[in-house]
Amino acid sequence: MDREWNDNQPIYRQLRDRVVAMILDGVLKEGDPLPSVRNVAAEYRVNPLTVLKGYQELVDEGLVETRRGRGMFINVGARDLLLQGERQKFLAEEWPRLYATIQRLGLKPEELLEVGANGNLSHADQKNAPANASSDSENPPSSTDPKKEER
Repeated sequence: MDREWNDNQPIYRQLRDRVVAMILDGVLKEGDPLPSVRNVAAEYRVNPLTVLKGYQELVDEGLVETRRGRGMFINVGARDLLLQGERQKFLAEEWPRLYATIQRLGLKPEELLEVGANGNLSHADQKNAPANASSDSENPPSSTDPKKEER
């Protein structure tokens, strides 16, 4: 887990989100124990009650179970439950913004798939991309063809 804390969100919530990411990434699997509250509190220099509050959210969500005297463990089906929730959240909150940006920039599905597969722009796309282009740009795509402007 990252040792840096974001001031925009309570630490217990950030701890919860980090455990969720570890479950989604497969670092923590069904049946695995969570690190003890005391160890996490000491390692990250936070109050044990803060760690406990973050862990309690996971229990309340049905992702983790407490076994008296033994600790907390990842529930069977926790990853599937998280995937379902995170997918719905992505489609409802993030995808509409991404889709609008894709439309605004005139990107084609093939371009997106190529970047996704390669992890970067092809040499030709980098050469044609403006130096100050930003995916967050609020300007609509130009009605002129950028290839014609280069000639």
